[in-house]
Amino acid sequence: MRVVILSFIAAALLVSTSDAQTPMPIVVPAMTPTTAQSPAAAAVATAATQTTLKALQAIKAANDELLKQQTATLEKLDELEKAAYEIRIYSKRG
Repeated sequence: MRVVILSFIAAALLVSTSDAQTPMPIVVPAMTPTTAQSPAAAAVATAATQTTLKALQAIKAANDELLKQQTATLEKLDELEKAAYEIRIYSKRG
């Protein structure tokens, strides 16, 4: 019993005397002012944004179609599961 109590006391002393980790300092860079874009650069950025938007809309439409197919497949699987359950019930009765 003494050994257990002494080991707990030694562990408590060891934990209390150990140095805690200090957090690393967070360095935040200064904000630099933005420069005005030329009209040509703004037009290129707008065109790129429109192209990206169209591509994302096409991907979304494809994903929606895939989700519809998956929903139909899940409904078919549910129907098959119900049919299999009914067959199990009828086979136990017979």
